[in-house]
Amino acid sequence: MNGPDVTAAIADVASRIAQIQARVGATTQAPAPSFADTLAGAMSGTGATTFGAAMAAPPPAVTGDAVVAHAARYIGVPYQWGGTDPSTGLDCSALVQRVYAELGVTLPRVAADQARAGAPVASLADARPGDLVAFGSPADHIGIYIGDGKMIDAPHTGSTVRVDDVGQPTAIRRVTGADAQSPVAQYGPLFAAATARYGLPSGVLAAVAQVESGGDPGAVSPAGAEGLMQIMPGTAQGLGVNPFDPAQAVDGAARVLEGNLQHFGSLPLALAAYNAGAGAVERAGGVPDYPETQAYVQKVLSIAGGAS
Repeated sequence: MNGPDVTAAIADVASRIAQIQARVGATTQAPAPSFADTLAGAMSGTGATTFGAAMAAPPPAVTGDAVVAHAARYIGVPYQWGGTDPSTGLDCSALVQRVYAELGVTLPRVAADQARAGAPVASLADARPGDLVAFGSPADHIGIYIGDGKMIDAPHTGSTVRVDDVGQPTAIRRVTGADAQSPVAQYGPLFAAATARYGLPSGVLAAVAQVESGGDPGAVSPAGAEGLMQIMPGTAQGLGVNPFDPAQAVDGAARVLEGNLQHFGSLPLALAAYNAGAGAVERAGGVPDYPETQAYVQKVLSIAGGAS
């Protein structure tokens, strides 16, 4: 892109963020530079950190525009791998988590999990400001879409939080607005049928799907678990199911949970076995002392409404 084109693009994006800021009532602290100045400096590599502005009161409404306005306050903060403190640096997923947390929306810490939050968006043409744009499978980079093919992200060591071209994301997720409800709901009839068929507690299958995949039937975990119910390939083969087929995945998961319930006699232990394996539960004589497994059991029970 030639120099005049870059200048025009910077001006367009800066103008959009300034308009969003005005709509949501965002504030900055003097003597912080204007959004246009900060944005232009960040995109040209000469901008200074404006952390004071980043810590102003969050916008009152959790809309996509509010997310963009809030994220823009972090422009200029240095990138730091694993960093979660804006005074020293942020990585890409910490930026995303922090922006949403300060607006009252809880997201996971790492990009791979954030890329499964909320509801999927079909394409960049359908994306709205505030959507998450993720890259890699599993995702190893993530940013916040601001419109016009641009995102705010923390890209790599030696850079700062800045505005970048989106390019070709591998996932786009919507976590704000009425249409950001979890896609798990669409599988309600499958959960209801399998719950009745195998005598499972109400709500447990939907809760497992929510925690395991966020309702994504094509999900693959770093450990290799597959599909809506995150069944390992060997387990899927033993069950005779295709884990990427939601109907088969739900039936297979229901059979596993039914067997775990019969063997261990309680839902927490059945869920622990689903997560960590029956052997780990047997050796521990209860829920294993694995932080991941303990958190998993609590999340599923909470979503399921305390079913027991």
